[in-house]
Amino acid sequence: MSTKLFRICFSAILFLGLTVGSAFAQSHQVTGTVTDSNTGESLPGVNIMVVGSDAGTTTNLDGEYTLNLPSPNESLRFTYIGYQALVVPVNGREVIDVQLESSIISGEELLVVGYSVQQRRDMTGSIAVVDMGDFERLSVSGDMVSKQLQGVASGVSVVSSGQPGESPDIRIRGINTFGNNAPLVVIDGVPGNMNNLNPNDIENIQVLKDASAASIYGARASNGVIVITTKQGGGSVEVNYRGSYGIDWQGRENPWDIATPQDQANLVWRALANSGAPQQHPLYGSGATPRLPDFIAPAGAMEGDVNFDDYFIIPEYTDAALLGQFFRITRANHEGTDWFNEIFRTANTAQHDISVSGGSEIGNFLFSVNYLNQEGTLMRTFRERVSLRANSSFNLGENFRIGENLQYTVSEAPQVASLTEGSAIGMSFRAQPIVPVYDVMGNFGGQSGAGLGNAANPVAIMERTRNNESQTRNLFGNVFAEWDALENVRVRTSFGGELWNWSSQSFSFPTYEEQENSPNNQLFTSQGNGYNWTWTNTVQFRETFDRHNVEVLVGTEAYQNAGEQRNANIQGFFSFDPNFVSLSTGSGTPVVSSWKWEDTLLSYFGRLDYIFDDRYILGVTLRRDGSSRFLNNQWGWFPAASAGWRISNESFMDDVTWISDLRIIGGYGVMGNQINVDPANSFTLFTGDPNNSFYSINGSNSAIAEGFRLQRIGNPDAQWEKNVTANIGFDGSFFDEKFQLSVEYYWKDVQDLLFNPTLIGASGVATAPFVNVANMKNRGLDMSFAHFGQFSTNLQYNVNLTFTSYTNEIVSIADGIDFFAQEARRWPGNQFIRNQVGSPVSSFFGYRVEGFWQSQAEIDAANAGAPSGTYQTDAGVGRFRYADITGDGQVTPDDRTILGDPNPDFTYGISMGLNYKAFDVSMFWYGSQGNDIWNQVKYWTDFYPSFIGAKSNTAVFDSWTPDNPNPTAPIQENQSSFSTDGVPNSYYVEDGSYLRLRNLQVGYTLQPDVLQRIGIRNLRLYVQGNNLVTFTGYSGPDPEIGFFTGSGAGGGSTNFGIDEGQYPTPKQFIFGINLSI
Repeated sequence: MSTKLFRICFSAILFLGLTVGSAFAQSHQVTGTVTDSNTGESLPGVNIMVVGSDAGTTTNLDGEYTLNLPSPNESLRFTYIGYQALVVPVNGREVIDVQLESSIISGEELLVVGYSVQQRRDMTGSIAVVDMGDFERLSVSGDMVSKQLQGVASGVSVVSSGQPGESPDIRIRGINTFGNNAPLVVIDGVPGNMNNLNPNDIENIQVLKDASAASIYGARASNGVIVITTKQGGGSVEVNYRGSYGIDWQGRENPWDIATPQDQANLVWRALANSGAPQQHPLYGSGATPRLPDFIAPAGAMEGDVNFDDYFIIPEYTDAALLGQFFRITRANHEGTDWFNEIFRTANTAQHDISVSGGSEIGNFLFSVNYLNQEGTLMRTFRERVSLRANSSFNLGENFRIGENLQYTVSEAPQVASLTEGSAIGMSFRAQPIVPVYDVMGNFGGQSGAGLGNAANPVAIMERTRNNESQTRNLFGNVFAEWDALENVRVRTSFGGELWNWSSQSFSFPTYEEQENSPNNQLFTSQGNGYNWTWTNTVQFRETFDRHNVEVLVGTEAYQNAGEQRNANIQGFFSFDPNFVSLSTGSGTPVVSSWKWEDTLLSYFGRLDYIFDDRYILGVTLRRDGSSRFLNNQWGWFPAASAGWRISNESFMDDVTWISDLRIIGGYGVMGNQINVDPANSFTLFTGDPNNSFYSINGSNSAIAEGFRLQRIGNPDAQWEKNVTANIGFDGSFFDEKFQLSVEYYWKDVQDLLFNPTLIGASGVATAPFVNVANMKNRGLDMSFAHFGQFSTNLQYNVNLTFTSYTNEIVSIADGIDFFAQEARRWPGNQFIRNQVGSPVSSFFGYRVEGFWQSQAEIDAANAGAPSGTYQTDAGVGRFRYADITGDGQVTPDDRTILGDPNPDFTYGISMGLNYKAFDVSMFWYGSQGNDIWNQVKYWTDFYPSFIGAKSNTAVFDSWTPDNPNPTAPIQENQSSFSTDGVPNSYYVEDGSYLRLRNLQVGYTLQPDVLQRIGIRNLRLYVQGNNLVTFTGYSGPDPEIGFFTGSGAGGGSTNFGIDEGQYPTPKQFIFGINLSI
């Protein structure tokens, strides 16, 4: 994607900034002094912003300020760490002196939740409010919005990777279903995709975690709700620019700890000797000592004078018959190729954001354009995005308002689709280091020589993706109208949604350098498009009388989602020029497929909020949803209730002055879930299949009919999953609101989980329907703490903590089914992921290693006590000794057990900030404790017989020998066995706990009296580091491993936490500027 679109948009925004101002602006100057309301001391560095824009100024060392406004009708917002924010209308005044109250955390804060706005202090639902300071510091890194939520809100788990454009996995209070656990995201009142948002356009974020807070959003809210409000215009016309430039790198060379070529040769000799085999090898010769070759040819080692005239390769060949004639010569790399370092690079990230905003009593507007160009540290990966946003609202009289929010995004992010052992990252720990990147003629080096194995050249894999493309276009937004029909009655209608389309293309080049080459060239294309819309209508009533405060909201909502996808591929190109390659130029037979989908929801909802005497708070919600995904059970009722008691307002608390506000809150409710059900789950489907013959679909069974088969068995009786939640806790502020603490304990019982159990063989190859059979439960504790203070008027500080604990247990699966297993990888029939009743989802399963067999006498003694005469299959000196879990005196499949699970015991975030005059320093730490990782990389690197390829220093220097009887790895041999690498066992399970410095930033804001001389209102410069330090005991490159679909980290909510070559999170250093004119 060219930057031309960004240049055009950038120029347009500047033009708007220069022309629109005439419609809104007049000239007006305001001066004044800002002081502490208690001490009267002047406050330097106070931020003074024009409401609705990023423009403003700061007070000087004497607390004085001067601000030029285009209109005398603006409002100014004064903010300062350690003090309550204050908004002051100008009303034509030229001098405005302000006193700020020494209190930061204010319960008067308004939050947008559940189709309306409420004061934070009156909420009884479980809601986490994102600290926008922490969020904005993370937003300059080029990451998606969803990645920036990590650690900034209690109860929210975010696991991401280093791959540009890959969406992280977000879980609110754990795993709620066997399928899609993603929360509902509501942007300006409309469900949408937050990863298409420009982070600089976001005003605030709230996370709704329980039924009492989220159930108003209905069926799509079962996994929690993230509510995002974007910035709106207001005040004088302002032009704001934010820009940053970053450098990304992987901070660790040779993260797999791969041994040198000579050490690997020595390992081969030892493995052969341990197995009683002759010490000879096609690369290393024969004799007492292995010798590295000078050159490598298809038959193995080449020594002495090599005739390069024998070399014959045509890299981009189209005749498959040539493959057998190729003869490659590779100069052996005795120093060793660091394949990880060869495919990873230092990358650059640039981000530019410009906006124009303004407003008056007539209305307001905001236009913005954002450009992001993020290179991946893995070669040939990147993300490029242009985002345009516009919103405005207008007052049509005193009681009627209309407005719109629109966003258009174009992004391109070709990705590594499957991060497993076959990817470039996977090959970086499989490919032999003796092989260089390029051969003697500059073509790709490879493992085609005898004794090298069948790994591929990682650089070649990535270089051959050079013509791959993946582009997405998205239009999102809504239009709305509000009418204050009566003094306390507001009617609102909103219609919004999104239009999207995407296209991708990849080309498979023929290979020539591998042990297992493919002569085929092939083009793959895929396209999709679709839409969804949401129409919401609400009526809201608010009334306050005597000591009663009542709010009632009722509404309806209709939703539709539809789309289609088309795939095609073809082979047989005589030229690989990307300008020539297309579906019409291949000579092979095209293979095409396509499908469509559609589903709808219709909902009715209502909510009652009641407060008595500012002490007793009650909230009741009821929603009725109807879904097209269910046939016989379309409708579901989903109620919720919550209550709060503001103890701090009771008379017996009058003398407790250190408590500013204290509420006990609790809630209970039921939410429905239907997103894991295919829209056609209710129906039995047949599909065309011209390559096979099956029985006639009319059920006669008298003849075979070519071309049709049973594809899916329907279940018309499927119904809603039910997420029953309850929580209790307290929320308080203390010592003049300088401290805030929130603690909640929650429990969830997920009932009628939709699951597709294995069908009996008589059902053939048909897909099983989803049926309501399983149950699951979650328990946990959420806590957040905030403290703001100052050492002096020039030195302020703030601390924020979030903490989330979580336990998960599968209660039941289906009649006669106690578990379902996944992920056999290299052990056919021995899956190491087990979702089992009584255990957490995605538990690791296998034999528990309890040590090593140290002598034959030890083995004989164990065999003597075994009922079968054999304690453990393939027991041998130096091999693993497995635990007899059942206690029957022998190791059998019944002794396999749960070895751990990837669910963390708790996660936490720590944010600290310090302001001194015009300088500010902040840091943010994130930690995860108790999560286990299945390190599948060890299968390839730590056992000689698993695979002919690269081996680790663990295998070379820390495996069992008579001189090293208590090592890390077992004895190295030339054959696999049950007692080493032949079955899943606890050797692969590692503690993945970690603590990471996610962000460190130092900034300086220039003094306003200097800036105004050159026509600048605000200028801040900063430097920032991300992911600079990680403390962990995990042996792999990165302990942050999650749910990524199709990647080495697992494939979903029931099989995650697997590392077989993930894309590590890079370190990053950023320079940035924020400018207002």
